[in-house]
Amino acid sequence: MDRHSSDEDDDRQTLIHQNDTKHLPRQIPTSPRASTAPRSGFHIEELESQIRRRFKLTFNKRYLFAIFLPLLLIPIFLSTDIRSLFSSNISSLKFNKVSDQLKESQLQALYLLNQQLTSLLSLWNHTFVNSNDNVSAVQFDDIKASLLNQITLNKHIQQTLLSPHKTGNTLQNATVLDPAYAGYSFDRCRKVDLKFSERRTIEWKPKPNKFLFAICLSGQMSNHLICLEKHMFFAAVLNRALVIPSSKFDYQYNRVLDTEHINDCVGKKAVIPFEDFMEMKKNHAHIDRFICYFSSPQPCYVDEEHLKKLRSLGISMGKLESAWKSEDIKKPSQKTIKDLEEKFASDDDVIAIGDVFFAEMERDWVTQPGGPIAHKCKTLIEPSKLILLTAQRFIQTFLGSNFIALHFRRHGFLKFCNAKKPSCFYPIPQAADCITRMVERANTPIIYLSTDAAESETGLLQSMVVLNGKTIPLVKRPPRNSAEKWDALLYRHGIEDDPQVEAMLDKTICAMASVFIGAPGSTFTEDILRLRKDWGTASLCDEYLCQGEGPNFIAGEE
Repeated sequence: MDRHSSDEDDDRQTLIHQNDTKHLPRQIPTSPRASTAPRSGFHIEELESQIRRRFKLTFNKRYLFAIFLPLLLIPIFLSTDIRSLFSSNISSLKFNKVSDQLKESQLQALYLLNQQLTSLLSLWNHTFVNSNDNVSAVQFDDIKASLLNQITLNKHIQQTLLSPHKTGNTLQNATVLDPAYAGYSFDRCRKVDLKFSERRTIEWKPKPNKFLFAICLSGQMSNHLICLEKHMFFAAVLNRALVIPSSKFDYQYNRVLDTEHINDCVGKKAVIPFEDFMEMKKNHAHIDRFICYFSSPQPCYVDEEHLKKLRSLGISMGKLESAWKSEDIKKPSQKTIKDLEEKFASDDDVIAIGDVFFAEMERDWVTQPGGPIAHKCKTLIEPSKLILLTAQRFIQTFLGSNFIALHFRRHGFLKFCNAKKPSCFYPIPQAADCITRMVERANTPIIYLSTDAAESETGLLQSMVVLNGKTIPLVKRPPRNSAEKWDALLYRHGIEDDPQVEAMLDKTICAMASVFIGAPGSTFTEDILRLRKDWGTASLCDEYLCQGEGPNFIAGEE
């Protein structure tokens, strides 16, 4: 545009110059005589004609100038910073000395920062070759992450200082390190290496027509799933197929679990739904031995009402017997496989073992990643395919790959936690501080909130989870909306609005998070941690809410 404007200026100047030359009046010869003699009428008329021509020429020049001047200024105005046009020279004259001093100080600061960067990189390379055995893995990772943050900050300062010295897109005399280059990247919340290949396992080889009837009654679904997992270990030790309880006696497991998945993983018909079992027994089955793992506070942790439900399903049984006379659910003792084989081995076709949720046996073996049973899958007890796909669709719709999952249990948790020492029920502001610290540590932009808390609590929590002036969104599963298709599978198969399906969906989403913050003392949290461990999604940053600190205020007792 500047080039075109310049061309137009030259053309117009040439045009005006030619007009001026063409219309110049002829010079009138003068002499001493002529200057003193009276002018003739012809001379007067000629002079008047010349004046008129000169006035007309002057008018035409002013008219042309008035027309062309705006046309000349428009392209200049559009292509030029007017303030810099008038002030640049003055500024350069007045502040040239100050500018030189500023540049000198900037370059000096850049030199010092470059020296600092060299020292930091040297510290990185030499200090962290081997970690100190007295420092925990998490603390060690935090130190490395803090050091890398300083290196990154140094890089940003250098870029800022160098920005006035740019030549095009190139920084002059710049050597700026990208921490993601040459192996300097570091993820302080990386996945845990659980060493699945080192698992200790037992083969599950059910004998023909030998069954173990699972009894799980304590607590809610999460407790029952843990109980069911332990029953599977019993069944493997005793070489029996496990009978999944009826939905008329227990939860409707076929809505949240896929029993065929378990059989496929083991490679045998190791798990049988109650309906299939009863069909094999022609709707009349007898429990040959009903053995109680716990004898206190009551045998088998089963009451008369549940025994009546079993009988109503076509199940007959003999008298309950206790494996140990003084095994108490409040103080369970450690048991070994040898103990289990001695007390529960039997030649009878069908046996039942009372609730084993509180049982403590071969803990390191049973709780290892993937569980104690040999199989070809990541885990045996996992959400059904429908729930798994729905969770993935929800994450793709609302969360993305990098998010924190928070199990924030509140309903009925105040009294439960305050009965423990220390309490695990935290005031909202303290909880918000703990969550914010984790957001900063994990560098995640969003939180999935799995909670039973009231809106008054979650609303306050949302307002207080703020990092660097930015509110971190707390996302909950929204109410049903036909315009959203992430949950279409549940509605298509008629399992929407089922509390157990929704609970399992929450667990699945939490199990897929980058980082998980759990509720201490909650089996819902423990089942999520089990899934994360088995699926290989467990993070070094996974922890309980405000782990390592007690509530800053605790209410009195009743």
